Amino acid sequence: MSAEWEGKTRGGAAGYRAFIFLLKHFGLNSAYGLLLFVAPYFVLFVPKARKPMVFYFRRILGFSRAKSFWYLFKNNFVFGQVLIDKVALMSGISSKFTFNFEGEENLHQMASEKGGFIMGAHMGNWEIAGQLLHRIKTKVHIVMLESEHEKIKTMLDEVMTQKSMHIIPIKEDLSHLFAIRDALEKNELIAIHGDRFLPGSKTITTNFMGYEADFPAGPFSLAIKYNKPITYISAIRHPKMHYHFFATRPKTYSSKRSEFDQSLKSALSDYISFLSKTMRQHPEQWFNYYYFWK
Repeated sequence: MSAEWEGKTRGGAAGYRAFIFLLKHFGLNSAYGLLLFVAPYFVLFVPKARKPMVFYFRRILGFSRAKSFWYLFKNNFVFGQVLIDKVALMSGISSKFTFNFEGEENLHQMASEKGGFIMGAHMGNWEIAGQLLHRIKTKVHIVMLESEHEKIKTMLDEVMTQKSMHIIPIKEDLSHLFAIRDALEKNELIAIHGDRFLPGSKTITTNFMGYEADFPAGPFSLAIKYNKPITYISAIRHPKMHYHFFATRPKTYSSKRSEFDQSLKSALSDYISFLSKTMRQHPEQWFNYYYFWK
């Protein structure tokens, strides 16, 4: 990808269909096995995705060339596993997975009080939070690009057995902002990423792991504007189809007009601190395939 996210998530329709076919007819292990051929292909023959990740491993994390190459393969392999797991989970194939929900009580707290924001990033597999939906006594709305919403709907309609997701698609007419407002007024939960934005969106430039990077102002501004708490979450894949979900304690930032800018900086600082720690612990599960840093 280029030095700027182009509004498209990696992975084509043909690839999704191939994995869905394998899952339906041959099971999870056959789909994972295909990755032994797919991952090396992306490492060797897709420079637009490879070069930003080499920059990440070499420059940001300071890995050697050999270690960077190994982590590049791991990154592509785990990314493929995560995509397969998403399809499996959404189609009701969850019995083979195990989960550890650390901080689940924080989501219950938000749901029982005044709702709020569940903020993640493009690392790990945040969709496993869906395994909590039936235990949280309020709606959870997942905010995503309209194009991604249609892509997921098209690919998974034939396999999804549980349509429990409430998706708010981001649209050019900004109608998604009204949908978010309505959900928050009902004290419901909004799940959103804080690490991507479309060209033209309002951003904040800040130091992130030693280099400057841009982050979207929108998700943090909405939480502050509506005086709603934020919990920062991660969902990391571990061997043997195990996922560890972690949610921080909810934090509400001052919505006073005179303190808005400081609240925005504080929220972003907390998010970056949480994200940096998670990335250093699991560097292979960062899935932003473009030049994230300036």
